[in-house]
Amino acid sequence: MRLKLTSVANQITRREMKIKSLARLFLSCNLQLAIKWLNRITLALLAAFFSASVSLAMGNGESVIGNGNKQLPITNYQSPIPNPQQLLQQGRKFFQAEQFSQAAEVWQKAASAFKGAGDKLNEALALSYLSLAYQQLGKWQEATDAIASGLSLLKNSGSSRDSLSILAQTLNTKGHLQLALGQSEDALTTWTQAAAKYSQIGDTEGAIGSQINSAQAMQALGLYRRANKSLEEIEISLQNQPKSLIKATGLRSLGNALRAIGDLEKSRKLLQQSLSIAQELGSTPAISAAYFSLGNTARSLAKRAEELADKSTAKTEIEAALKAYLEATKISLPIRRVEAQLNQLSLLVDTQQFAEAEALRKAIDLNELPASRRAVYARINLAHSLTRLETGNGGRKEDLPSVDRDSAQLLATAIQEARNLKDLRAESYALGNLGELYELTGQSKDSLAITQQALVLAQAINASDIAYRWQWQLGRLLKEQGDKKQAISAYKVAVETLKSLRSDLVAINPDNPDVQFSFRDSVEPVYREFVDLLVTTEAEPSQENLRQARYAIESLQLAELDNFFQEACLNAKPVQIDKIDTTAAVIYPIILKDKLAVILALPQSGLRYYATVKPQSEIETLLDELQQDIGRLAANNQQVLRLSQQVYDWIIGPAEAALEKEKVQTLVFVLDGLLRNIPMAALHDGQQYLIEKYSIALTPGLQLLAPQPLRQGQLRVLTAGLSEARQGFSSLPNVKPELQEIQKQVNSQILLDGEFTVTNLQRAINSTPFPIVHIASHGQFSSQAEKTFILTWNDKINVKELDNLLRRREQKESHPIELLVFSACETAEGDSRAALGLAGVAVRAGARSTVATLWKVSDRSTAVLMTELYRELTKQGVSKAEALRSAQLTLLKENRYKFPYFWAPYVLVGNWR
Repeated sequence: MRLKLTSVANQITRREMKIKSLARLFLSCNLQLAIKWLNRITLALLAAFFSASVSLAMGNGESVIGNGNKQLPITNYQSPIPNPQQLLQQGRKFFQAEQFSQAAEVWQKAASAFKGAGDKLNEALALSYLSLAYQQLGKWQEATDAIASGLSLLKNSGSSRDSLSILAQTLNTKGHLQLALGQSEDALTTWTQAAAKYSQIGDTEGAIGSQINSAQAMQALGLYRRANKSLEEIEISLQNQPKSLIKATGLRSLGNALRAIGDLEKSRKLLQQSLSIAQELGSTPAISAAYFSLGNTARSLAKRAEELADKSTAKTEIEAALKAYLEATKISLPIRRVEAQLNQLSLLVDTQQFAEAEALRKAIDLNELPASRRAVYARINLAHSLTRLETGNGGRKEDLPSVDRDSAQLLATAIQEARNLKDLRAESYALGNLGELYELTGQSKDSLAITQQALVLAQAINASDIAYRWQWQLGRLLKEQGDKKQAISAYKVAVETLKSLRSDLVAINPDNPDVQFSFRDSVEPVYREFVDLLVTTEAEPSQENLRQARYAIESLQLAELDNFFQEACLNAKPVQIDKIDTTAAVIYPIILKDKLAVILALPQSGLRYYATVKPQSEIETLLDELQQDIGRLAANNQQVLRLSQQVYDWIIGPAEAALEKEKVQTLVFVLDGLLRNIPMAALHDGQQYLIEKYSIALTPGLQLLAPQPLRQGQLRVLTAGLSEARQGFSSLPNVKPELQEIQKQVNSQILLDGEFTVTNLQRAINSTPFPIVHIASHGQFSSQAEKTFILTWNDKINVKELDNLLRRREQKESHPIELLVFSACETAEGDSRAALGLAGVAVRAGARSTVATLWKVSDRSTAVLMTELYRELTKQGVSKAEALRSAQLTLLKENRYKFPYFWAPYVLVGNWR
């Protein structure tokens, strides 16, 4: 039995036909024409992306008007018109129930009533609330007019507590509107004004709420350090407050915000404090909300532990999440109880606890939920879990049309409910998920039509965070139908949408309040599938397709680093290889589902493409084996050699003749996935290592390079290191002679052991223009930014702190650090993506080039290599890559250091000249 929903798939109204035409315009990238169509036929569809309707409602799916959970600031005015103040309260109830149309209607009546009575103050308040409702409905102009009218009424309202309170509330609402319209700087200014007004009347809750809102605006502007500092100040303010629901709500909101930016341990700490206060006060809603948020944070911690291959911790966190969700269901109102049950269900399905999931599925009752946005998302969430439960629990794809009628009906109900609510964002999300269900069941024609509808609605309301998903979905469907040209267009638009979302990448999360965003599942595949499509569209990919594929690979690298830092901190400008080095070639290998694809960029030549067809699992298994073996001193070196030759054959073999013909001297690799953990220098052709033929460098992409060569002249080096055991780390006895040998080669200043502190390092960097900074200390590269650090005498320098530490001199002077060297760091054991941290250190430090190690090696051989490295750097005309190659060859030629374990882990990241 085929899934057919007449009201969704077949009954396309005249408006929807126009929407389909508009979708094709967007798909063809004719954005200007599409925007003109928008202005003509879809003004009524425009809605702002309204991420948080109130100050303290962040991350829980909570919608509360005003400054938190307190009562609205209504004056004591008694109107001759019946119940205008009751209309305000009635509208508040509608808004909290997410029935925004009803709220707008009631608040419009209230505003008219107050206007008729000549009560400007309460009329302004009603207009402020009306703007909130219009924002949720996507009525931008009406929302703007309402807030402008309200502020006009407040111009000469005086300085009474009531007037200042309503002015602060109105400014708060205006800030939300400005942020939704992309006016982040204006929103920041407005919320700062609101916070000042709240503070003026002693409204701590309102001030804290506006400060949290300001932090959101700072993040939207890319001012992440300012935002984090603001959040820290908010935490201090909250901690100094007496125990109250205000404090419990604020701590919970802050905990949710910290979870969103990846500070999971701090998130849990604040959420536990919120729970403790709520329990002490006996507030059932606050207790339930705290448990719900704690479950989400535990789930995120479990996901992180899984990525780090820490199965024990993952299991513990999964159990903690399930327990927290269960506690939330015991004492919740219907909507929160259902959301907690849905979180339990999706987690049980994720962890393949199918029997428990089946039992819970039968206990979930959505019929008791009143119509609201959260109810729509609850139905979507349940439909998604049911589909995964069927397929994961032994169901077959071909069985889905018969077993997934429940999911289809849930989504049909969600769509209709969203339409009744006039909630375009919820409607887009529900339609897109129905399109995904049709795609899964092989009904691509119906899926295509529905996905187009979902896409246009998302684009109409500027909901880029879900629009990219439907663009991606459209690309998959078109590819399946054989329309590769249009599929490429769809994928291209999806990639561009993701690019526009860089500053909000961490916030990409479907509206279900519990769905755990996974970069690897939700973003990476867009780029990889796009590359795959570009290189397999024709027997021989065109130069245009290869250029687009190269751009997609570099864009993926940037997106991965943004996700690593949980912020868009990198400024990218495309640079052609010819402009950097006419003797260098850039190699882009990317691991796809069924092949290892390679794009080769030669100087003064077109791009070339070749591939090795093998399942992804087979490629990654071999790379993992090589990584495990090559980084062990006691490894079987014949096995290492065999695996190295295999990787050489994949990546270098097909390009050998072209590299020789072009007289290439340097190979620059833009590495993908597990390839980052493999030292390219150790690849072997059966006769010699790659390092014996070429200088080698790594880069996250040419977009990040500043194409300047090393300034030779008189080099000055700031060296810092630890030779003694500190903070649980072992001693490094050869660090002292290493730094002394460097001092013999070049003019240098030494900070050793007790002198190696953050303060001393900062003072030295600020006082003297050192072109090279050399740090010989324990350090770790991880796929998690907070676990990537450098050890000092009494502290750890986190990768995010490197930015402030090393870039400060660059801000004062025009000369950045030319070369940053880490000679004793290692990648986190068991972390398959740990080398991402190495790239993160390289780009965050602001140095043009970075030398570091893929694994911890003998500090004796390190001292030898570093001495040779600096000897070479002092020679006129020797590039950094050439200097490192010479140093590595010095070890290779010594019998005791001839194995790759000793010389291969040293990599140069960034500018190789």
